[in-house]
This record gives sequence, structure tokens and C-alpha cells, in this order.
Amino acid sequence: MSIGKIFNLLLVSTLWFAGCTKAQVVDMPAPKEPVKAVEKLTKIQNPGRVIHVLVALCDNVNQGIVPVPKFLGDGEDTVKNLYWGAAYGVRTYFTKSANWQKLAVIENPKENVLQRIVFKHKTQNVYLVADAYRGIKMKETVADFLSAASGEKLENIEAGGHKLQILGSADLVAFVGHNGLMDFKLAEMPAKHDDAKRDAVILACASRSYFTAPLKAAGANPLLWTSNLMAPEAYILHDAIEGWVRNESGRQIQVRAAAAYAKYQKISQGAAERLLVTGW
Repeated sequence: MSIGKIFNLLLVSTLWFAGCTKAQVVDMPAPKEPVKAVEKLTKIQNPGRVIHVLVALCDNVNQGIVPVPKFLGDGEDTVKNLYWGAAYGVRTYFTKSANWQKLAVIENPKENVLQRIVFKHKTQNVYLVADAYRGIKMKETVADFLSAASGEKLENIEAGGHKLQILGSADLVAFVGHNGLMDFKLAEMPAKHDDAKRDAVILACASRSYFTAPLKAAGANPLLWTSNLMAPEAYILHDAIEGWVRNESGRQIQVRAAAAYAKYQKISQGAAERLLVTGW
């Protein structure tokens, strides 16, 4: 690898961390959105286990972050965005993974989502759907994540000849990006809608502190979240999911994820395990 390429990767990694460190506004409640009439969907049986990843695109203008270079912090750009198209963004990292086969790329699949990518694991019957939410729509991204975690909202999709139901029908739901709850308060708490077991991953700064109450209300299991400021890079999610695919315990998944973080961030395994935590 060239010196230039190494420098660029280190720069991106550094910028991920910097993006979490701006002083946050915590006293502004999120206004309630008007309720829209939507079709009531019936829960269906998916053809395999489903993972739904909601990525809030990095946005210098509309999120409470330390600004990153404009090409990384454009919340309307899926090509170069720090959390999506950059080297350690979800789209790029999973597309390059030897473990996943890309089934479809869907542009503007629904309101607030600029791009959707659907993958299937190459050795296990597991599907992964990743959505890139517009950076300005952080409140909607968090609301959709918690709605999925509670089993409230459902969505049917088709990709590569496969019919899937995501959001509340996913077995694992993940949020990746800036911690929006540092910028606003929820208008209301989610409510658990069924008895299905759902795991949740929240890769955002200090997510355990901010998401404990809503995640408990939603009834989801905190498989992996964070105790402090961090860089929500896709190798963490990738390696955590690999453990989940193999039915590993929360502790085993924590160790996997921490090992990846320690490797890329050049910190100790112990420090990484104190940052990336599992369970309540």
C-alpha cells in the first residue's frame, strides 16, 4: 500500500473520531411530526435471518458534530460520505467484504433514504439491508430505528428475487452515525409491540448513556453499544455481525468488535472492550 493511501485512511479514521466531539445541545425536544396514514402491513416469515442497518449520513450543517472536510460531511452525498461511501463507511466496507454478496442497490427507495443496499451472507442464510438516511433527517432515522427495535413499523422489499420484511421484522437492527440524541430529546418513548426477540447495535458516541431508556421501552436486547466517544466505523459492525451470524454470545461478539477497533485505532484490547460494551 502506498504512503499516500495509508495517509488517506488514517485521515478518514481520525475524522470519524473528531466528528463526535463538538459540544452538544441536549435541551431542545424534537417536535412531533404529523401522523400520516400508512398501510397496515402484516408480519411475514422472512426466508432467512434479517439484519437492518440504519445509517445517518454525516452532515456538517445539520448535525452537532465537529465539521469534517466538505466531501465527507455532505449529508446528501452517498458517494463520499464518511459513514457510507468513505473507506470505512458501511457501503464500501461491506461491498468489499469476502463474506457478503451484494444483491441490489436501490436509489431513493423511500422518503428520507437516499440509497439502499441489500447483501446476502455467502455461507449462512442471513440477509443484510443497509439504508443511507439523509443527514438532515436524523430525527426520522432515530425514530425509525427505535420503531424497528420495538417491532412497530414494518416494510416489505424485494431484492435479487428475494422478498424481505425489514424494520420491525428484522432479527438484528443497527444504528450507525452521529448520536442524534445528543442534539434533541425524543418527543415520546417507543413501546414494545410484540414478543419477538430483537438484538440491537448502536454505533454512535456514548450510545449506552443516551439510548438505555428508549431501548428498554422498545424491548430490544443491546447486543453492542458504546460507553464514550468513538469512531463508528464499519469494521466494528462487520465483525460484530460475523459473530452474530455464528450465534456467538454477547461477550464473544463484544470481543470480536473490540479486536477490530483496537486494530484500526491502535489502542489496547482492554481499552476497546471498555468502549464497546454489551448488555445492560
